[in-house]
Amino acid sequence: MDWFRKPKYMTVRVPKKDKKAAIPENLVTRCPACNEIIFNKEIESADRTCPKCNHHFHMPALERLRLLADNGIFLEQLSGRIKATDPLGFPGYQEKLEKGKKNTSLEDAVIGGICTVGGIRTGLAITDFGFMGGSMGSVLGEEVARLIERCCQEKIPVIIVSSSGGGARMQEGIISLMQMAKTSAALARLAEAGLLFVSVLADPTGGGVTASFAMLGDIIIAEPNALIMFAGPRVIEQTIRQHLPKRFQRAEFLQEHGMIDMIVKRQDLKKTLARLLTVPRS
Repeated sequence: MDWFRKPKYMTVRVPKKDKKAAIPENLVTRCPACNEIIFNKEIESADRTCPKCNHHFHMPALERLRLLADNGIFLEQLSGRIKATDPLGFPGYQEKLEKGKKNTSLEDAVIGGICTVGGIRTGLAITDFGFMGGSMGSVLGEEVARLIERCCQEKIPVIIVSSSGGGARMQEGIISLMQMAKTSAALARLAEAGLLFVSVLADPTGGGVTASFAMLGDIIIAEPNALIMFAGPRVIEQTIRQHLPKRFQRAEFLQEHGMIDMIVKRQDLKKTLARLLTVPRS
């Protein structure tokens, strides 16, 4: 053995352990209001609100149906029978429609039908922010108008829950903008029939939806801190070159200035609607 030579040992590299524990996806959510990390199951069990600060997260239309309608179902679903086309051949529109269907399990950004709320037969339409931001195209406008016309025939009240960040859908051009007039005219006929229309505004409600049926309610209810607008605050500031008031376009600001009637927490919304439906329209 050669005493003057160091033996050659094999170098073995031991992989370092990752000190950060892997957190499964879709387990927790950071609340944008209070910055607390909340288990998603806690949020879901609280009707998609933060159990710490009561921040209202977006709620899919099908979940909201289960929250508001008796037994969580329609007696007769009127939506889902017509589908959007691509009249302008707008690039990427078909792909966005397919993505919206996959995200929401709906044919378009609205679900509507006849149900009972607190035992009272009612027309209910709910827009879904998860479908192209709840934007209003030809299908959404047609579905809402058909529901209102059906309620006119049956002499029953209407509730529409709005959540639309995109307003009228630019991919359909003037056909989308026409829905503002169509839905407004249908609501005028509902008013002539002496029937109640309750509009519920969730976060956000904007654009052509705000400029049409969302703000035409006999009673207008908003969820806490909901952003309610036509144009967004950044667009307005850039246009008028002025800073806007604090909390501008939030539900509380609009209530102070007489734009909406009530702010109701999501947990109290069904019993509030049930009580309002018993009030005769003057």
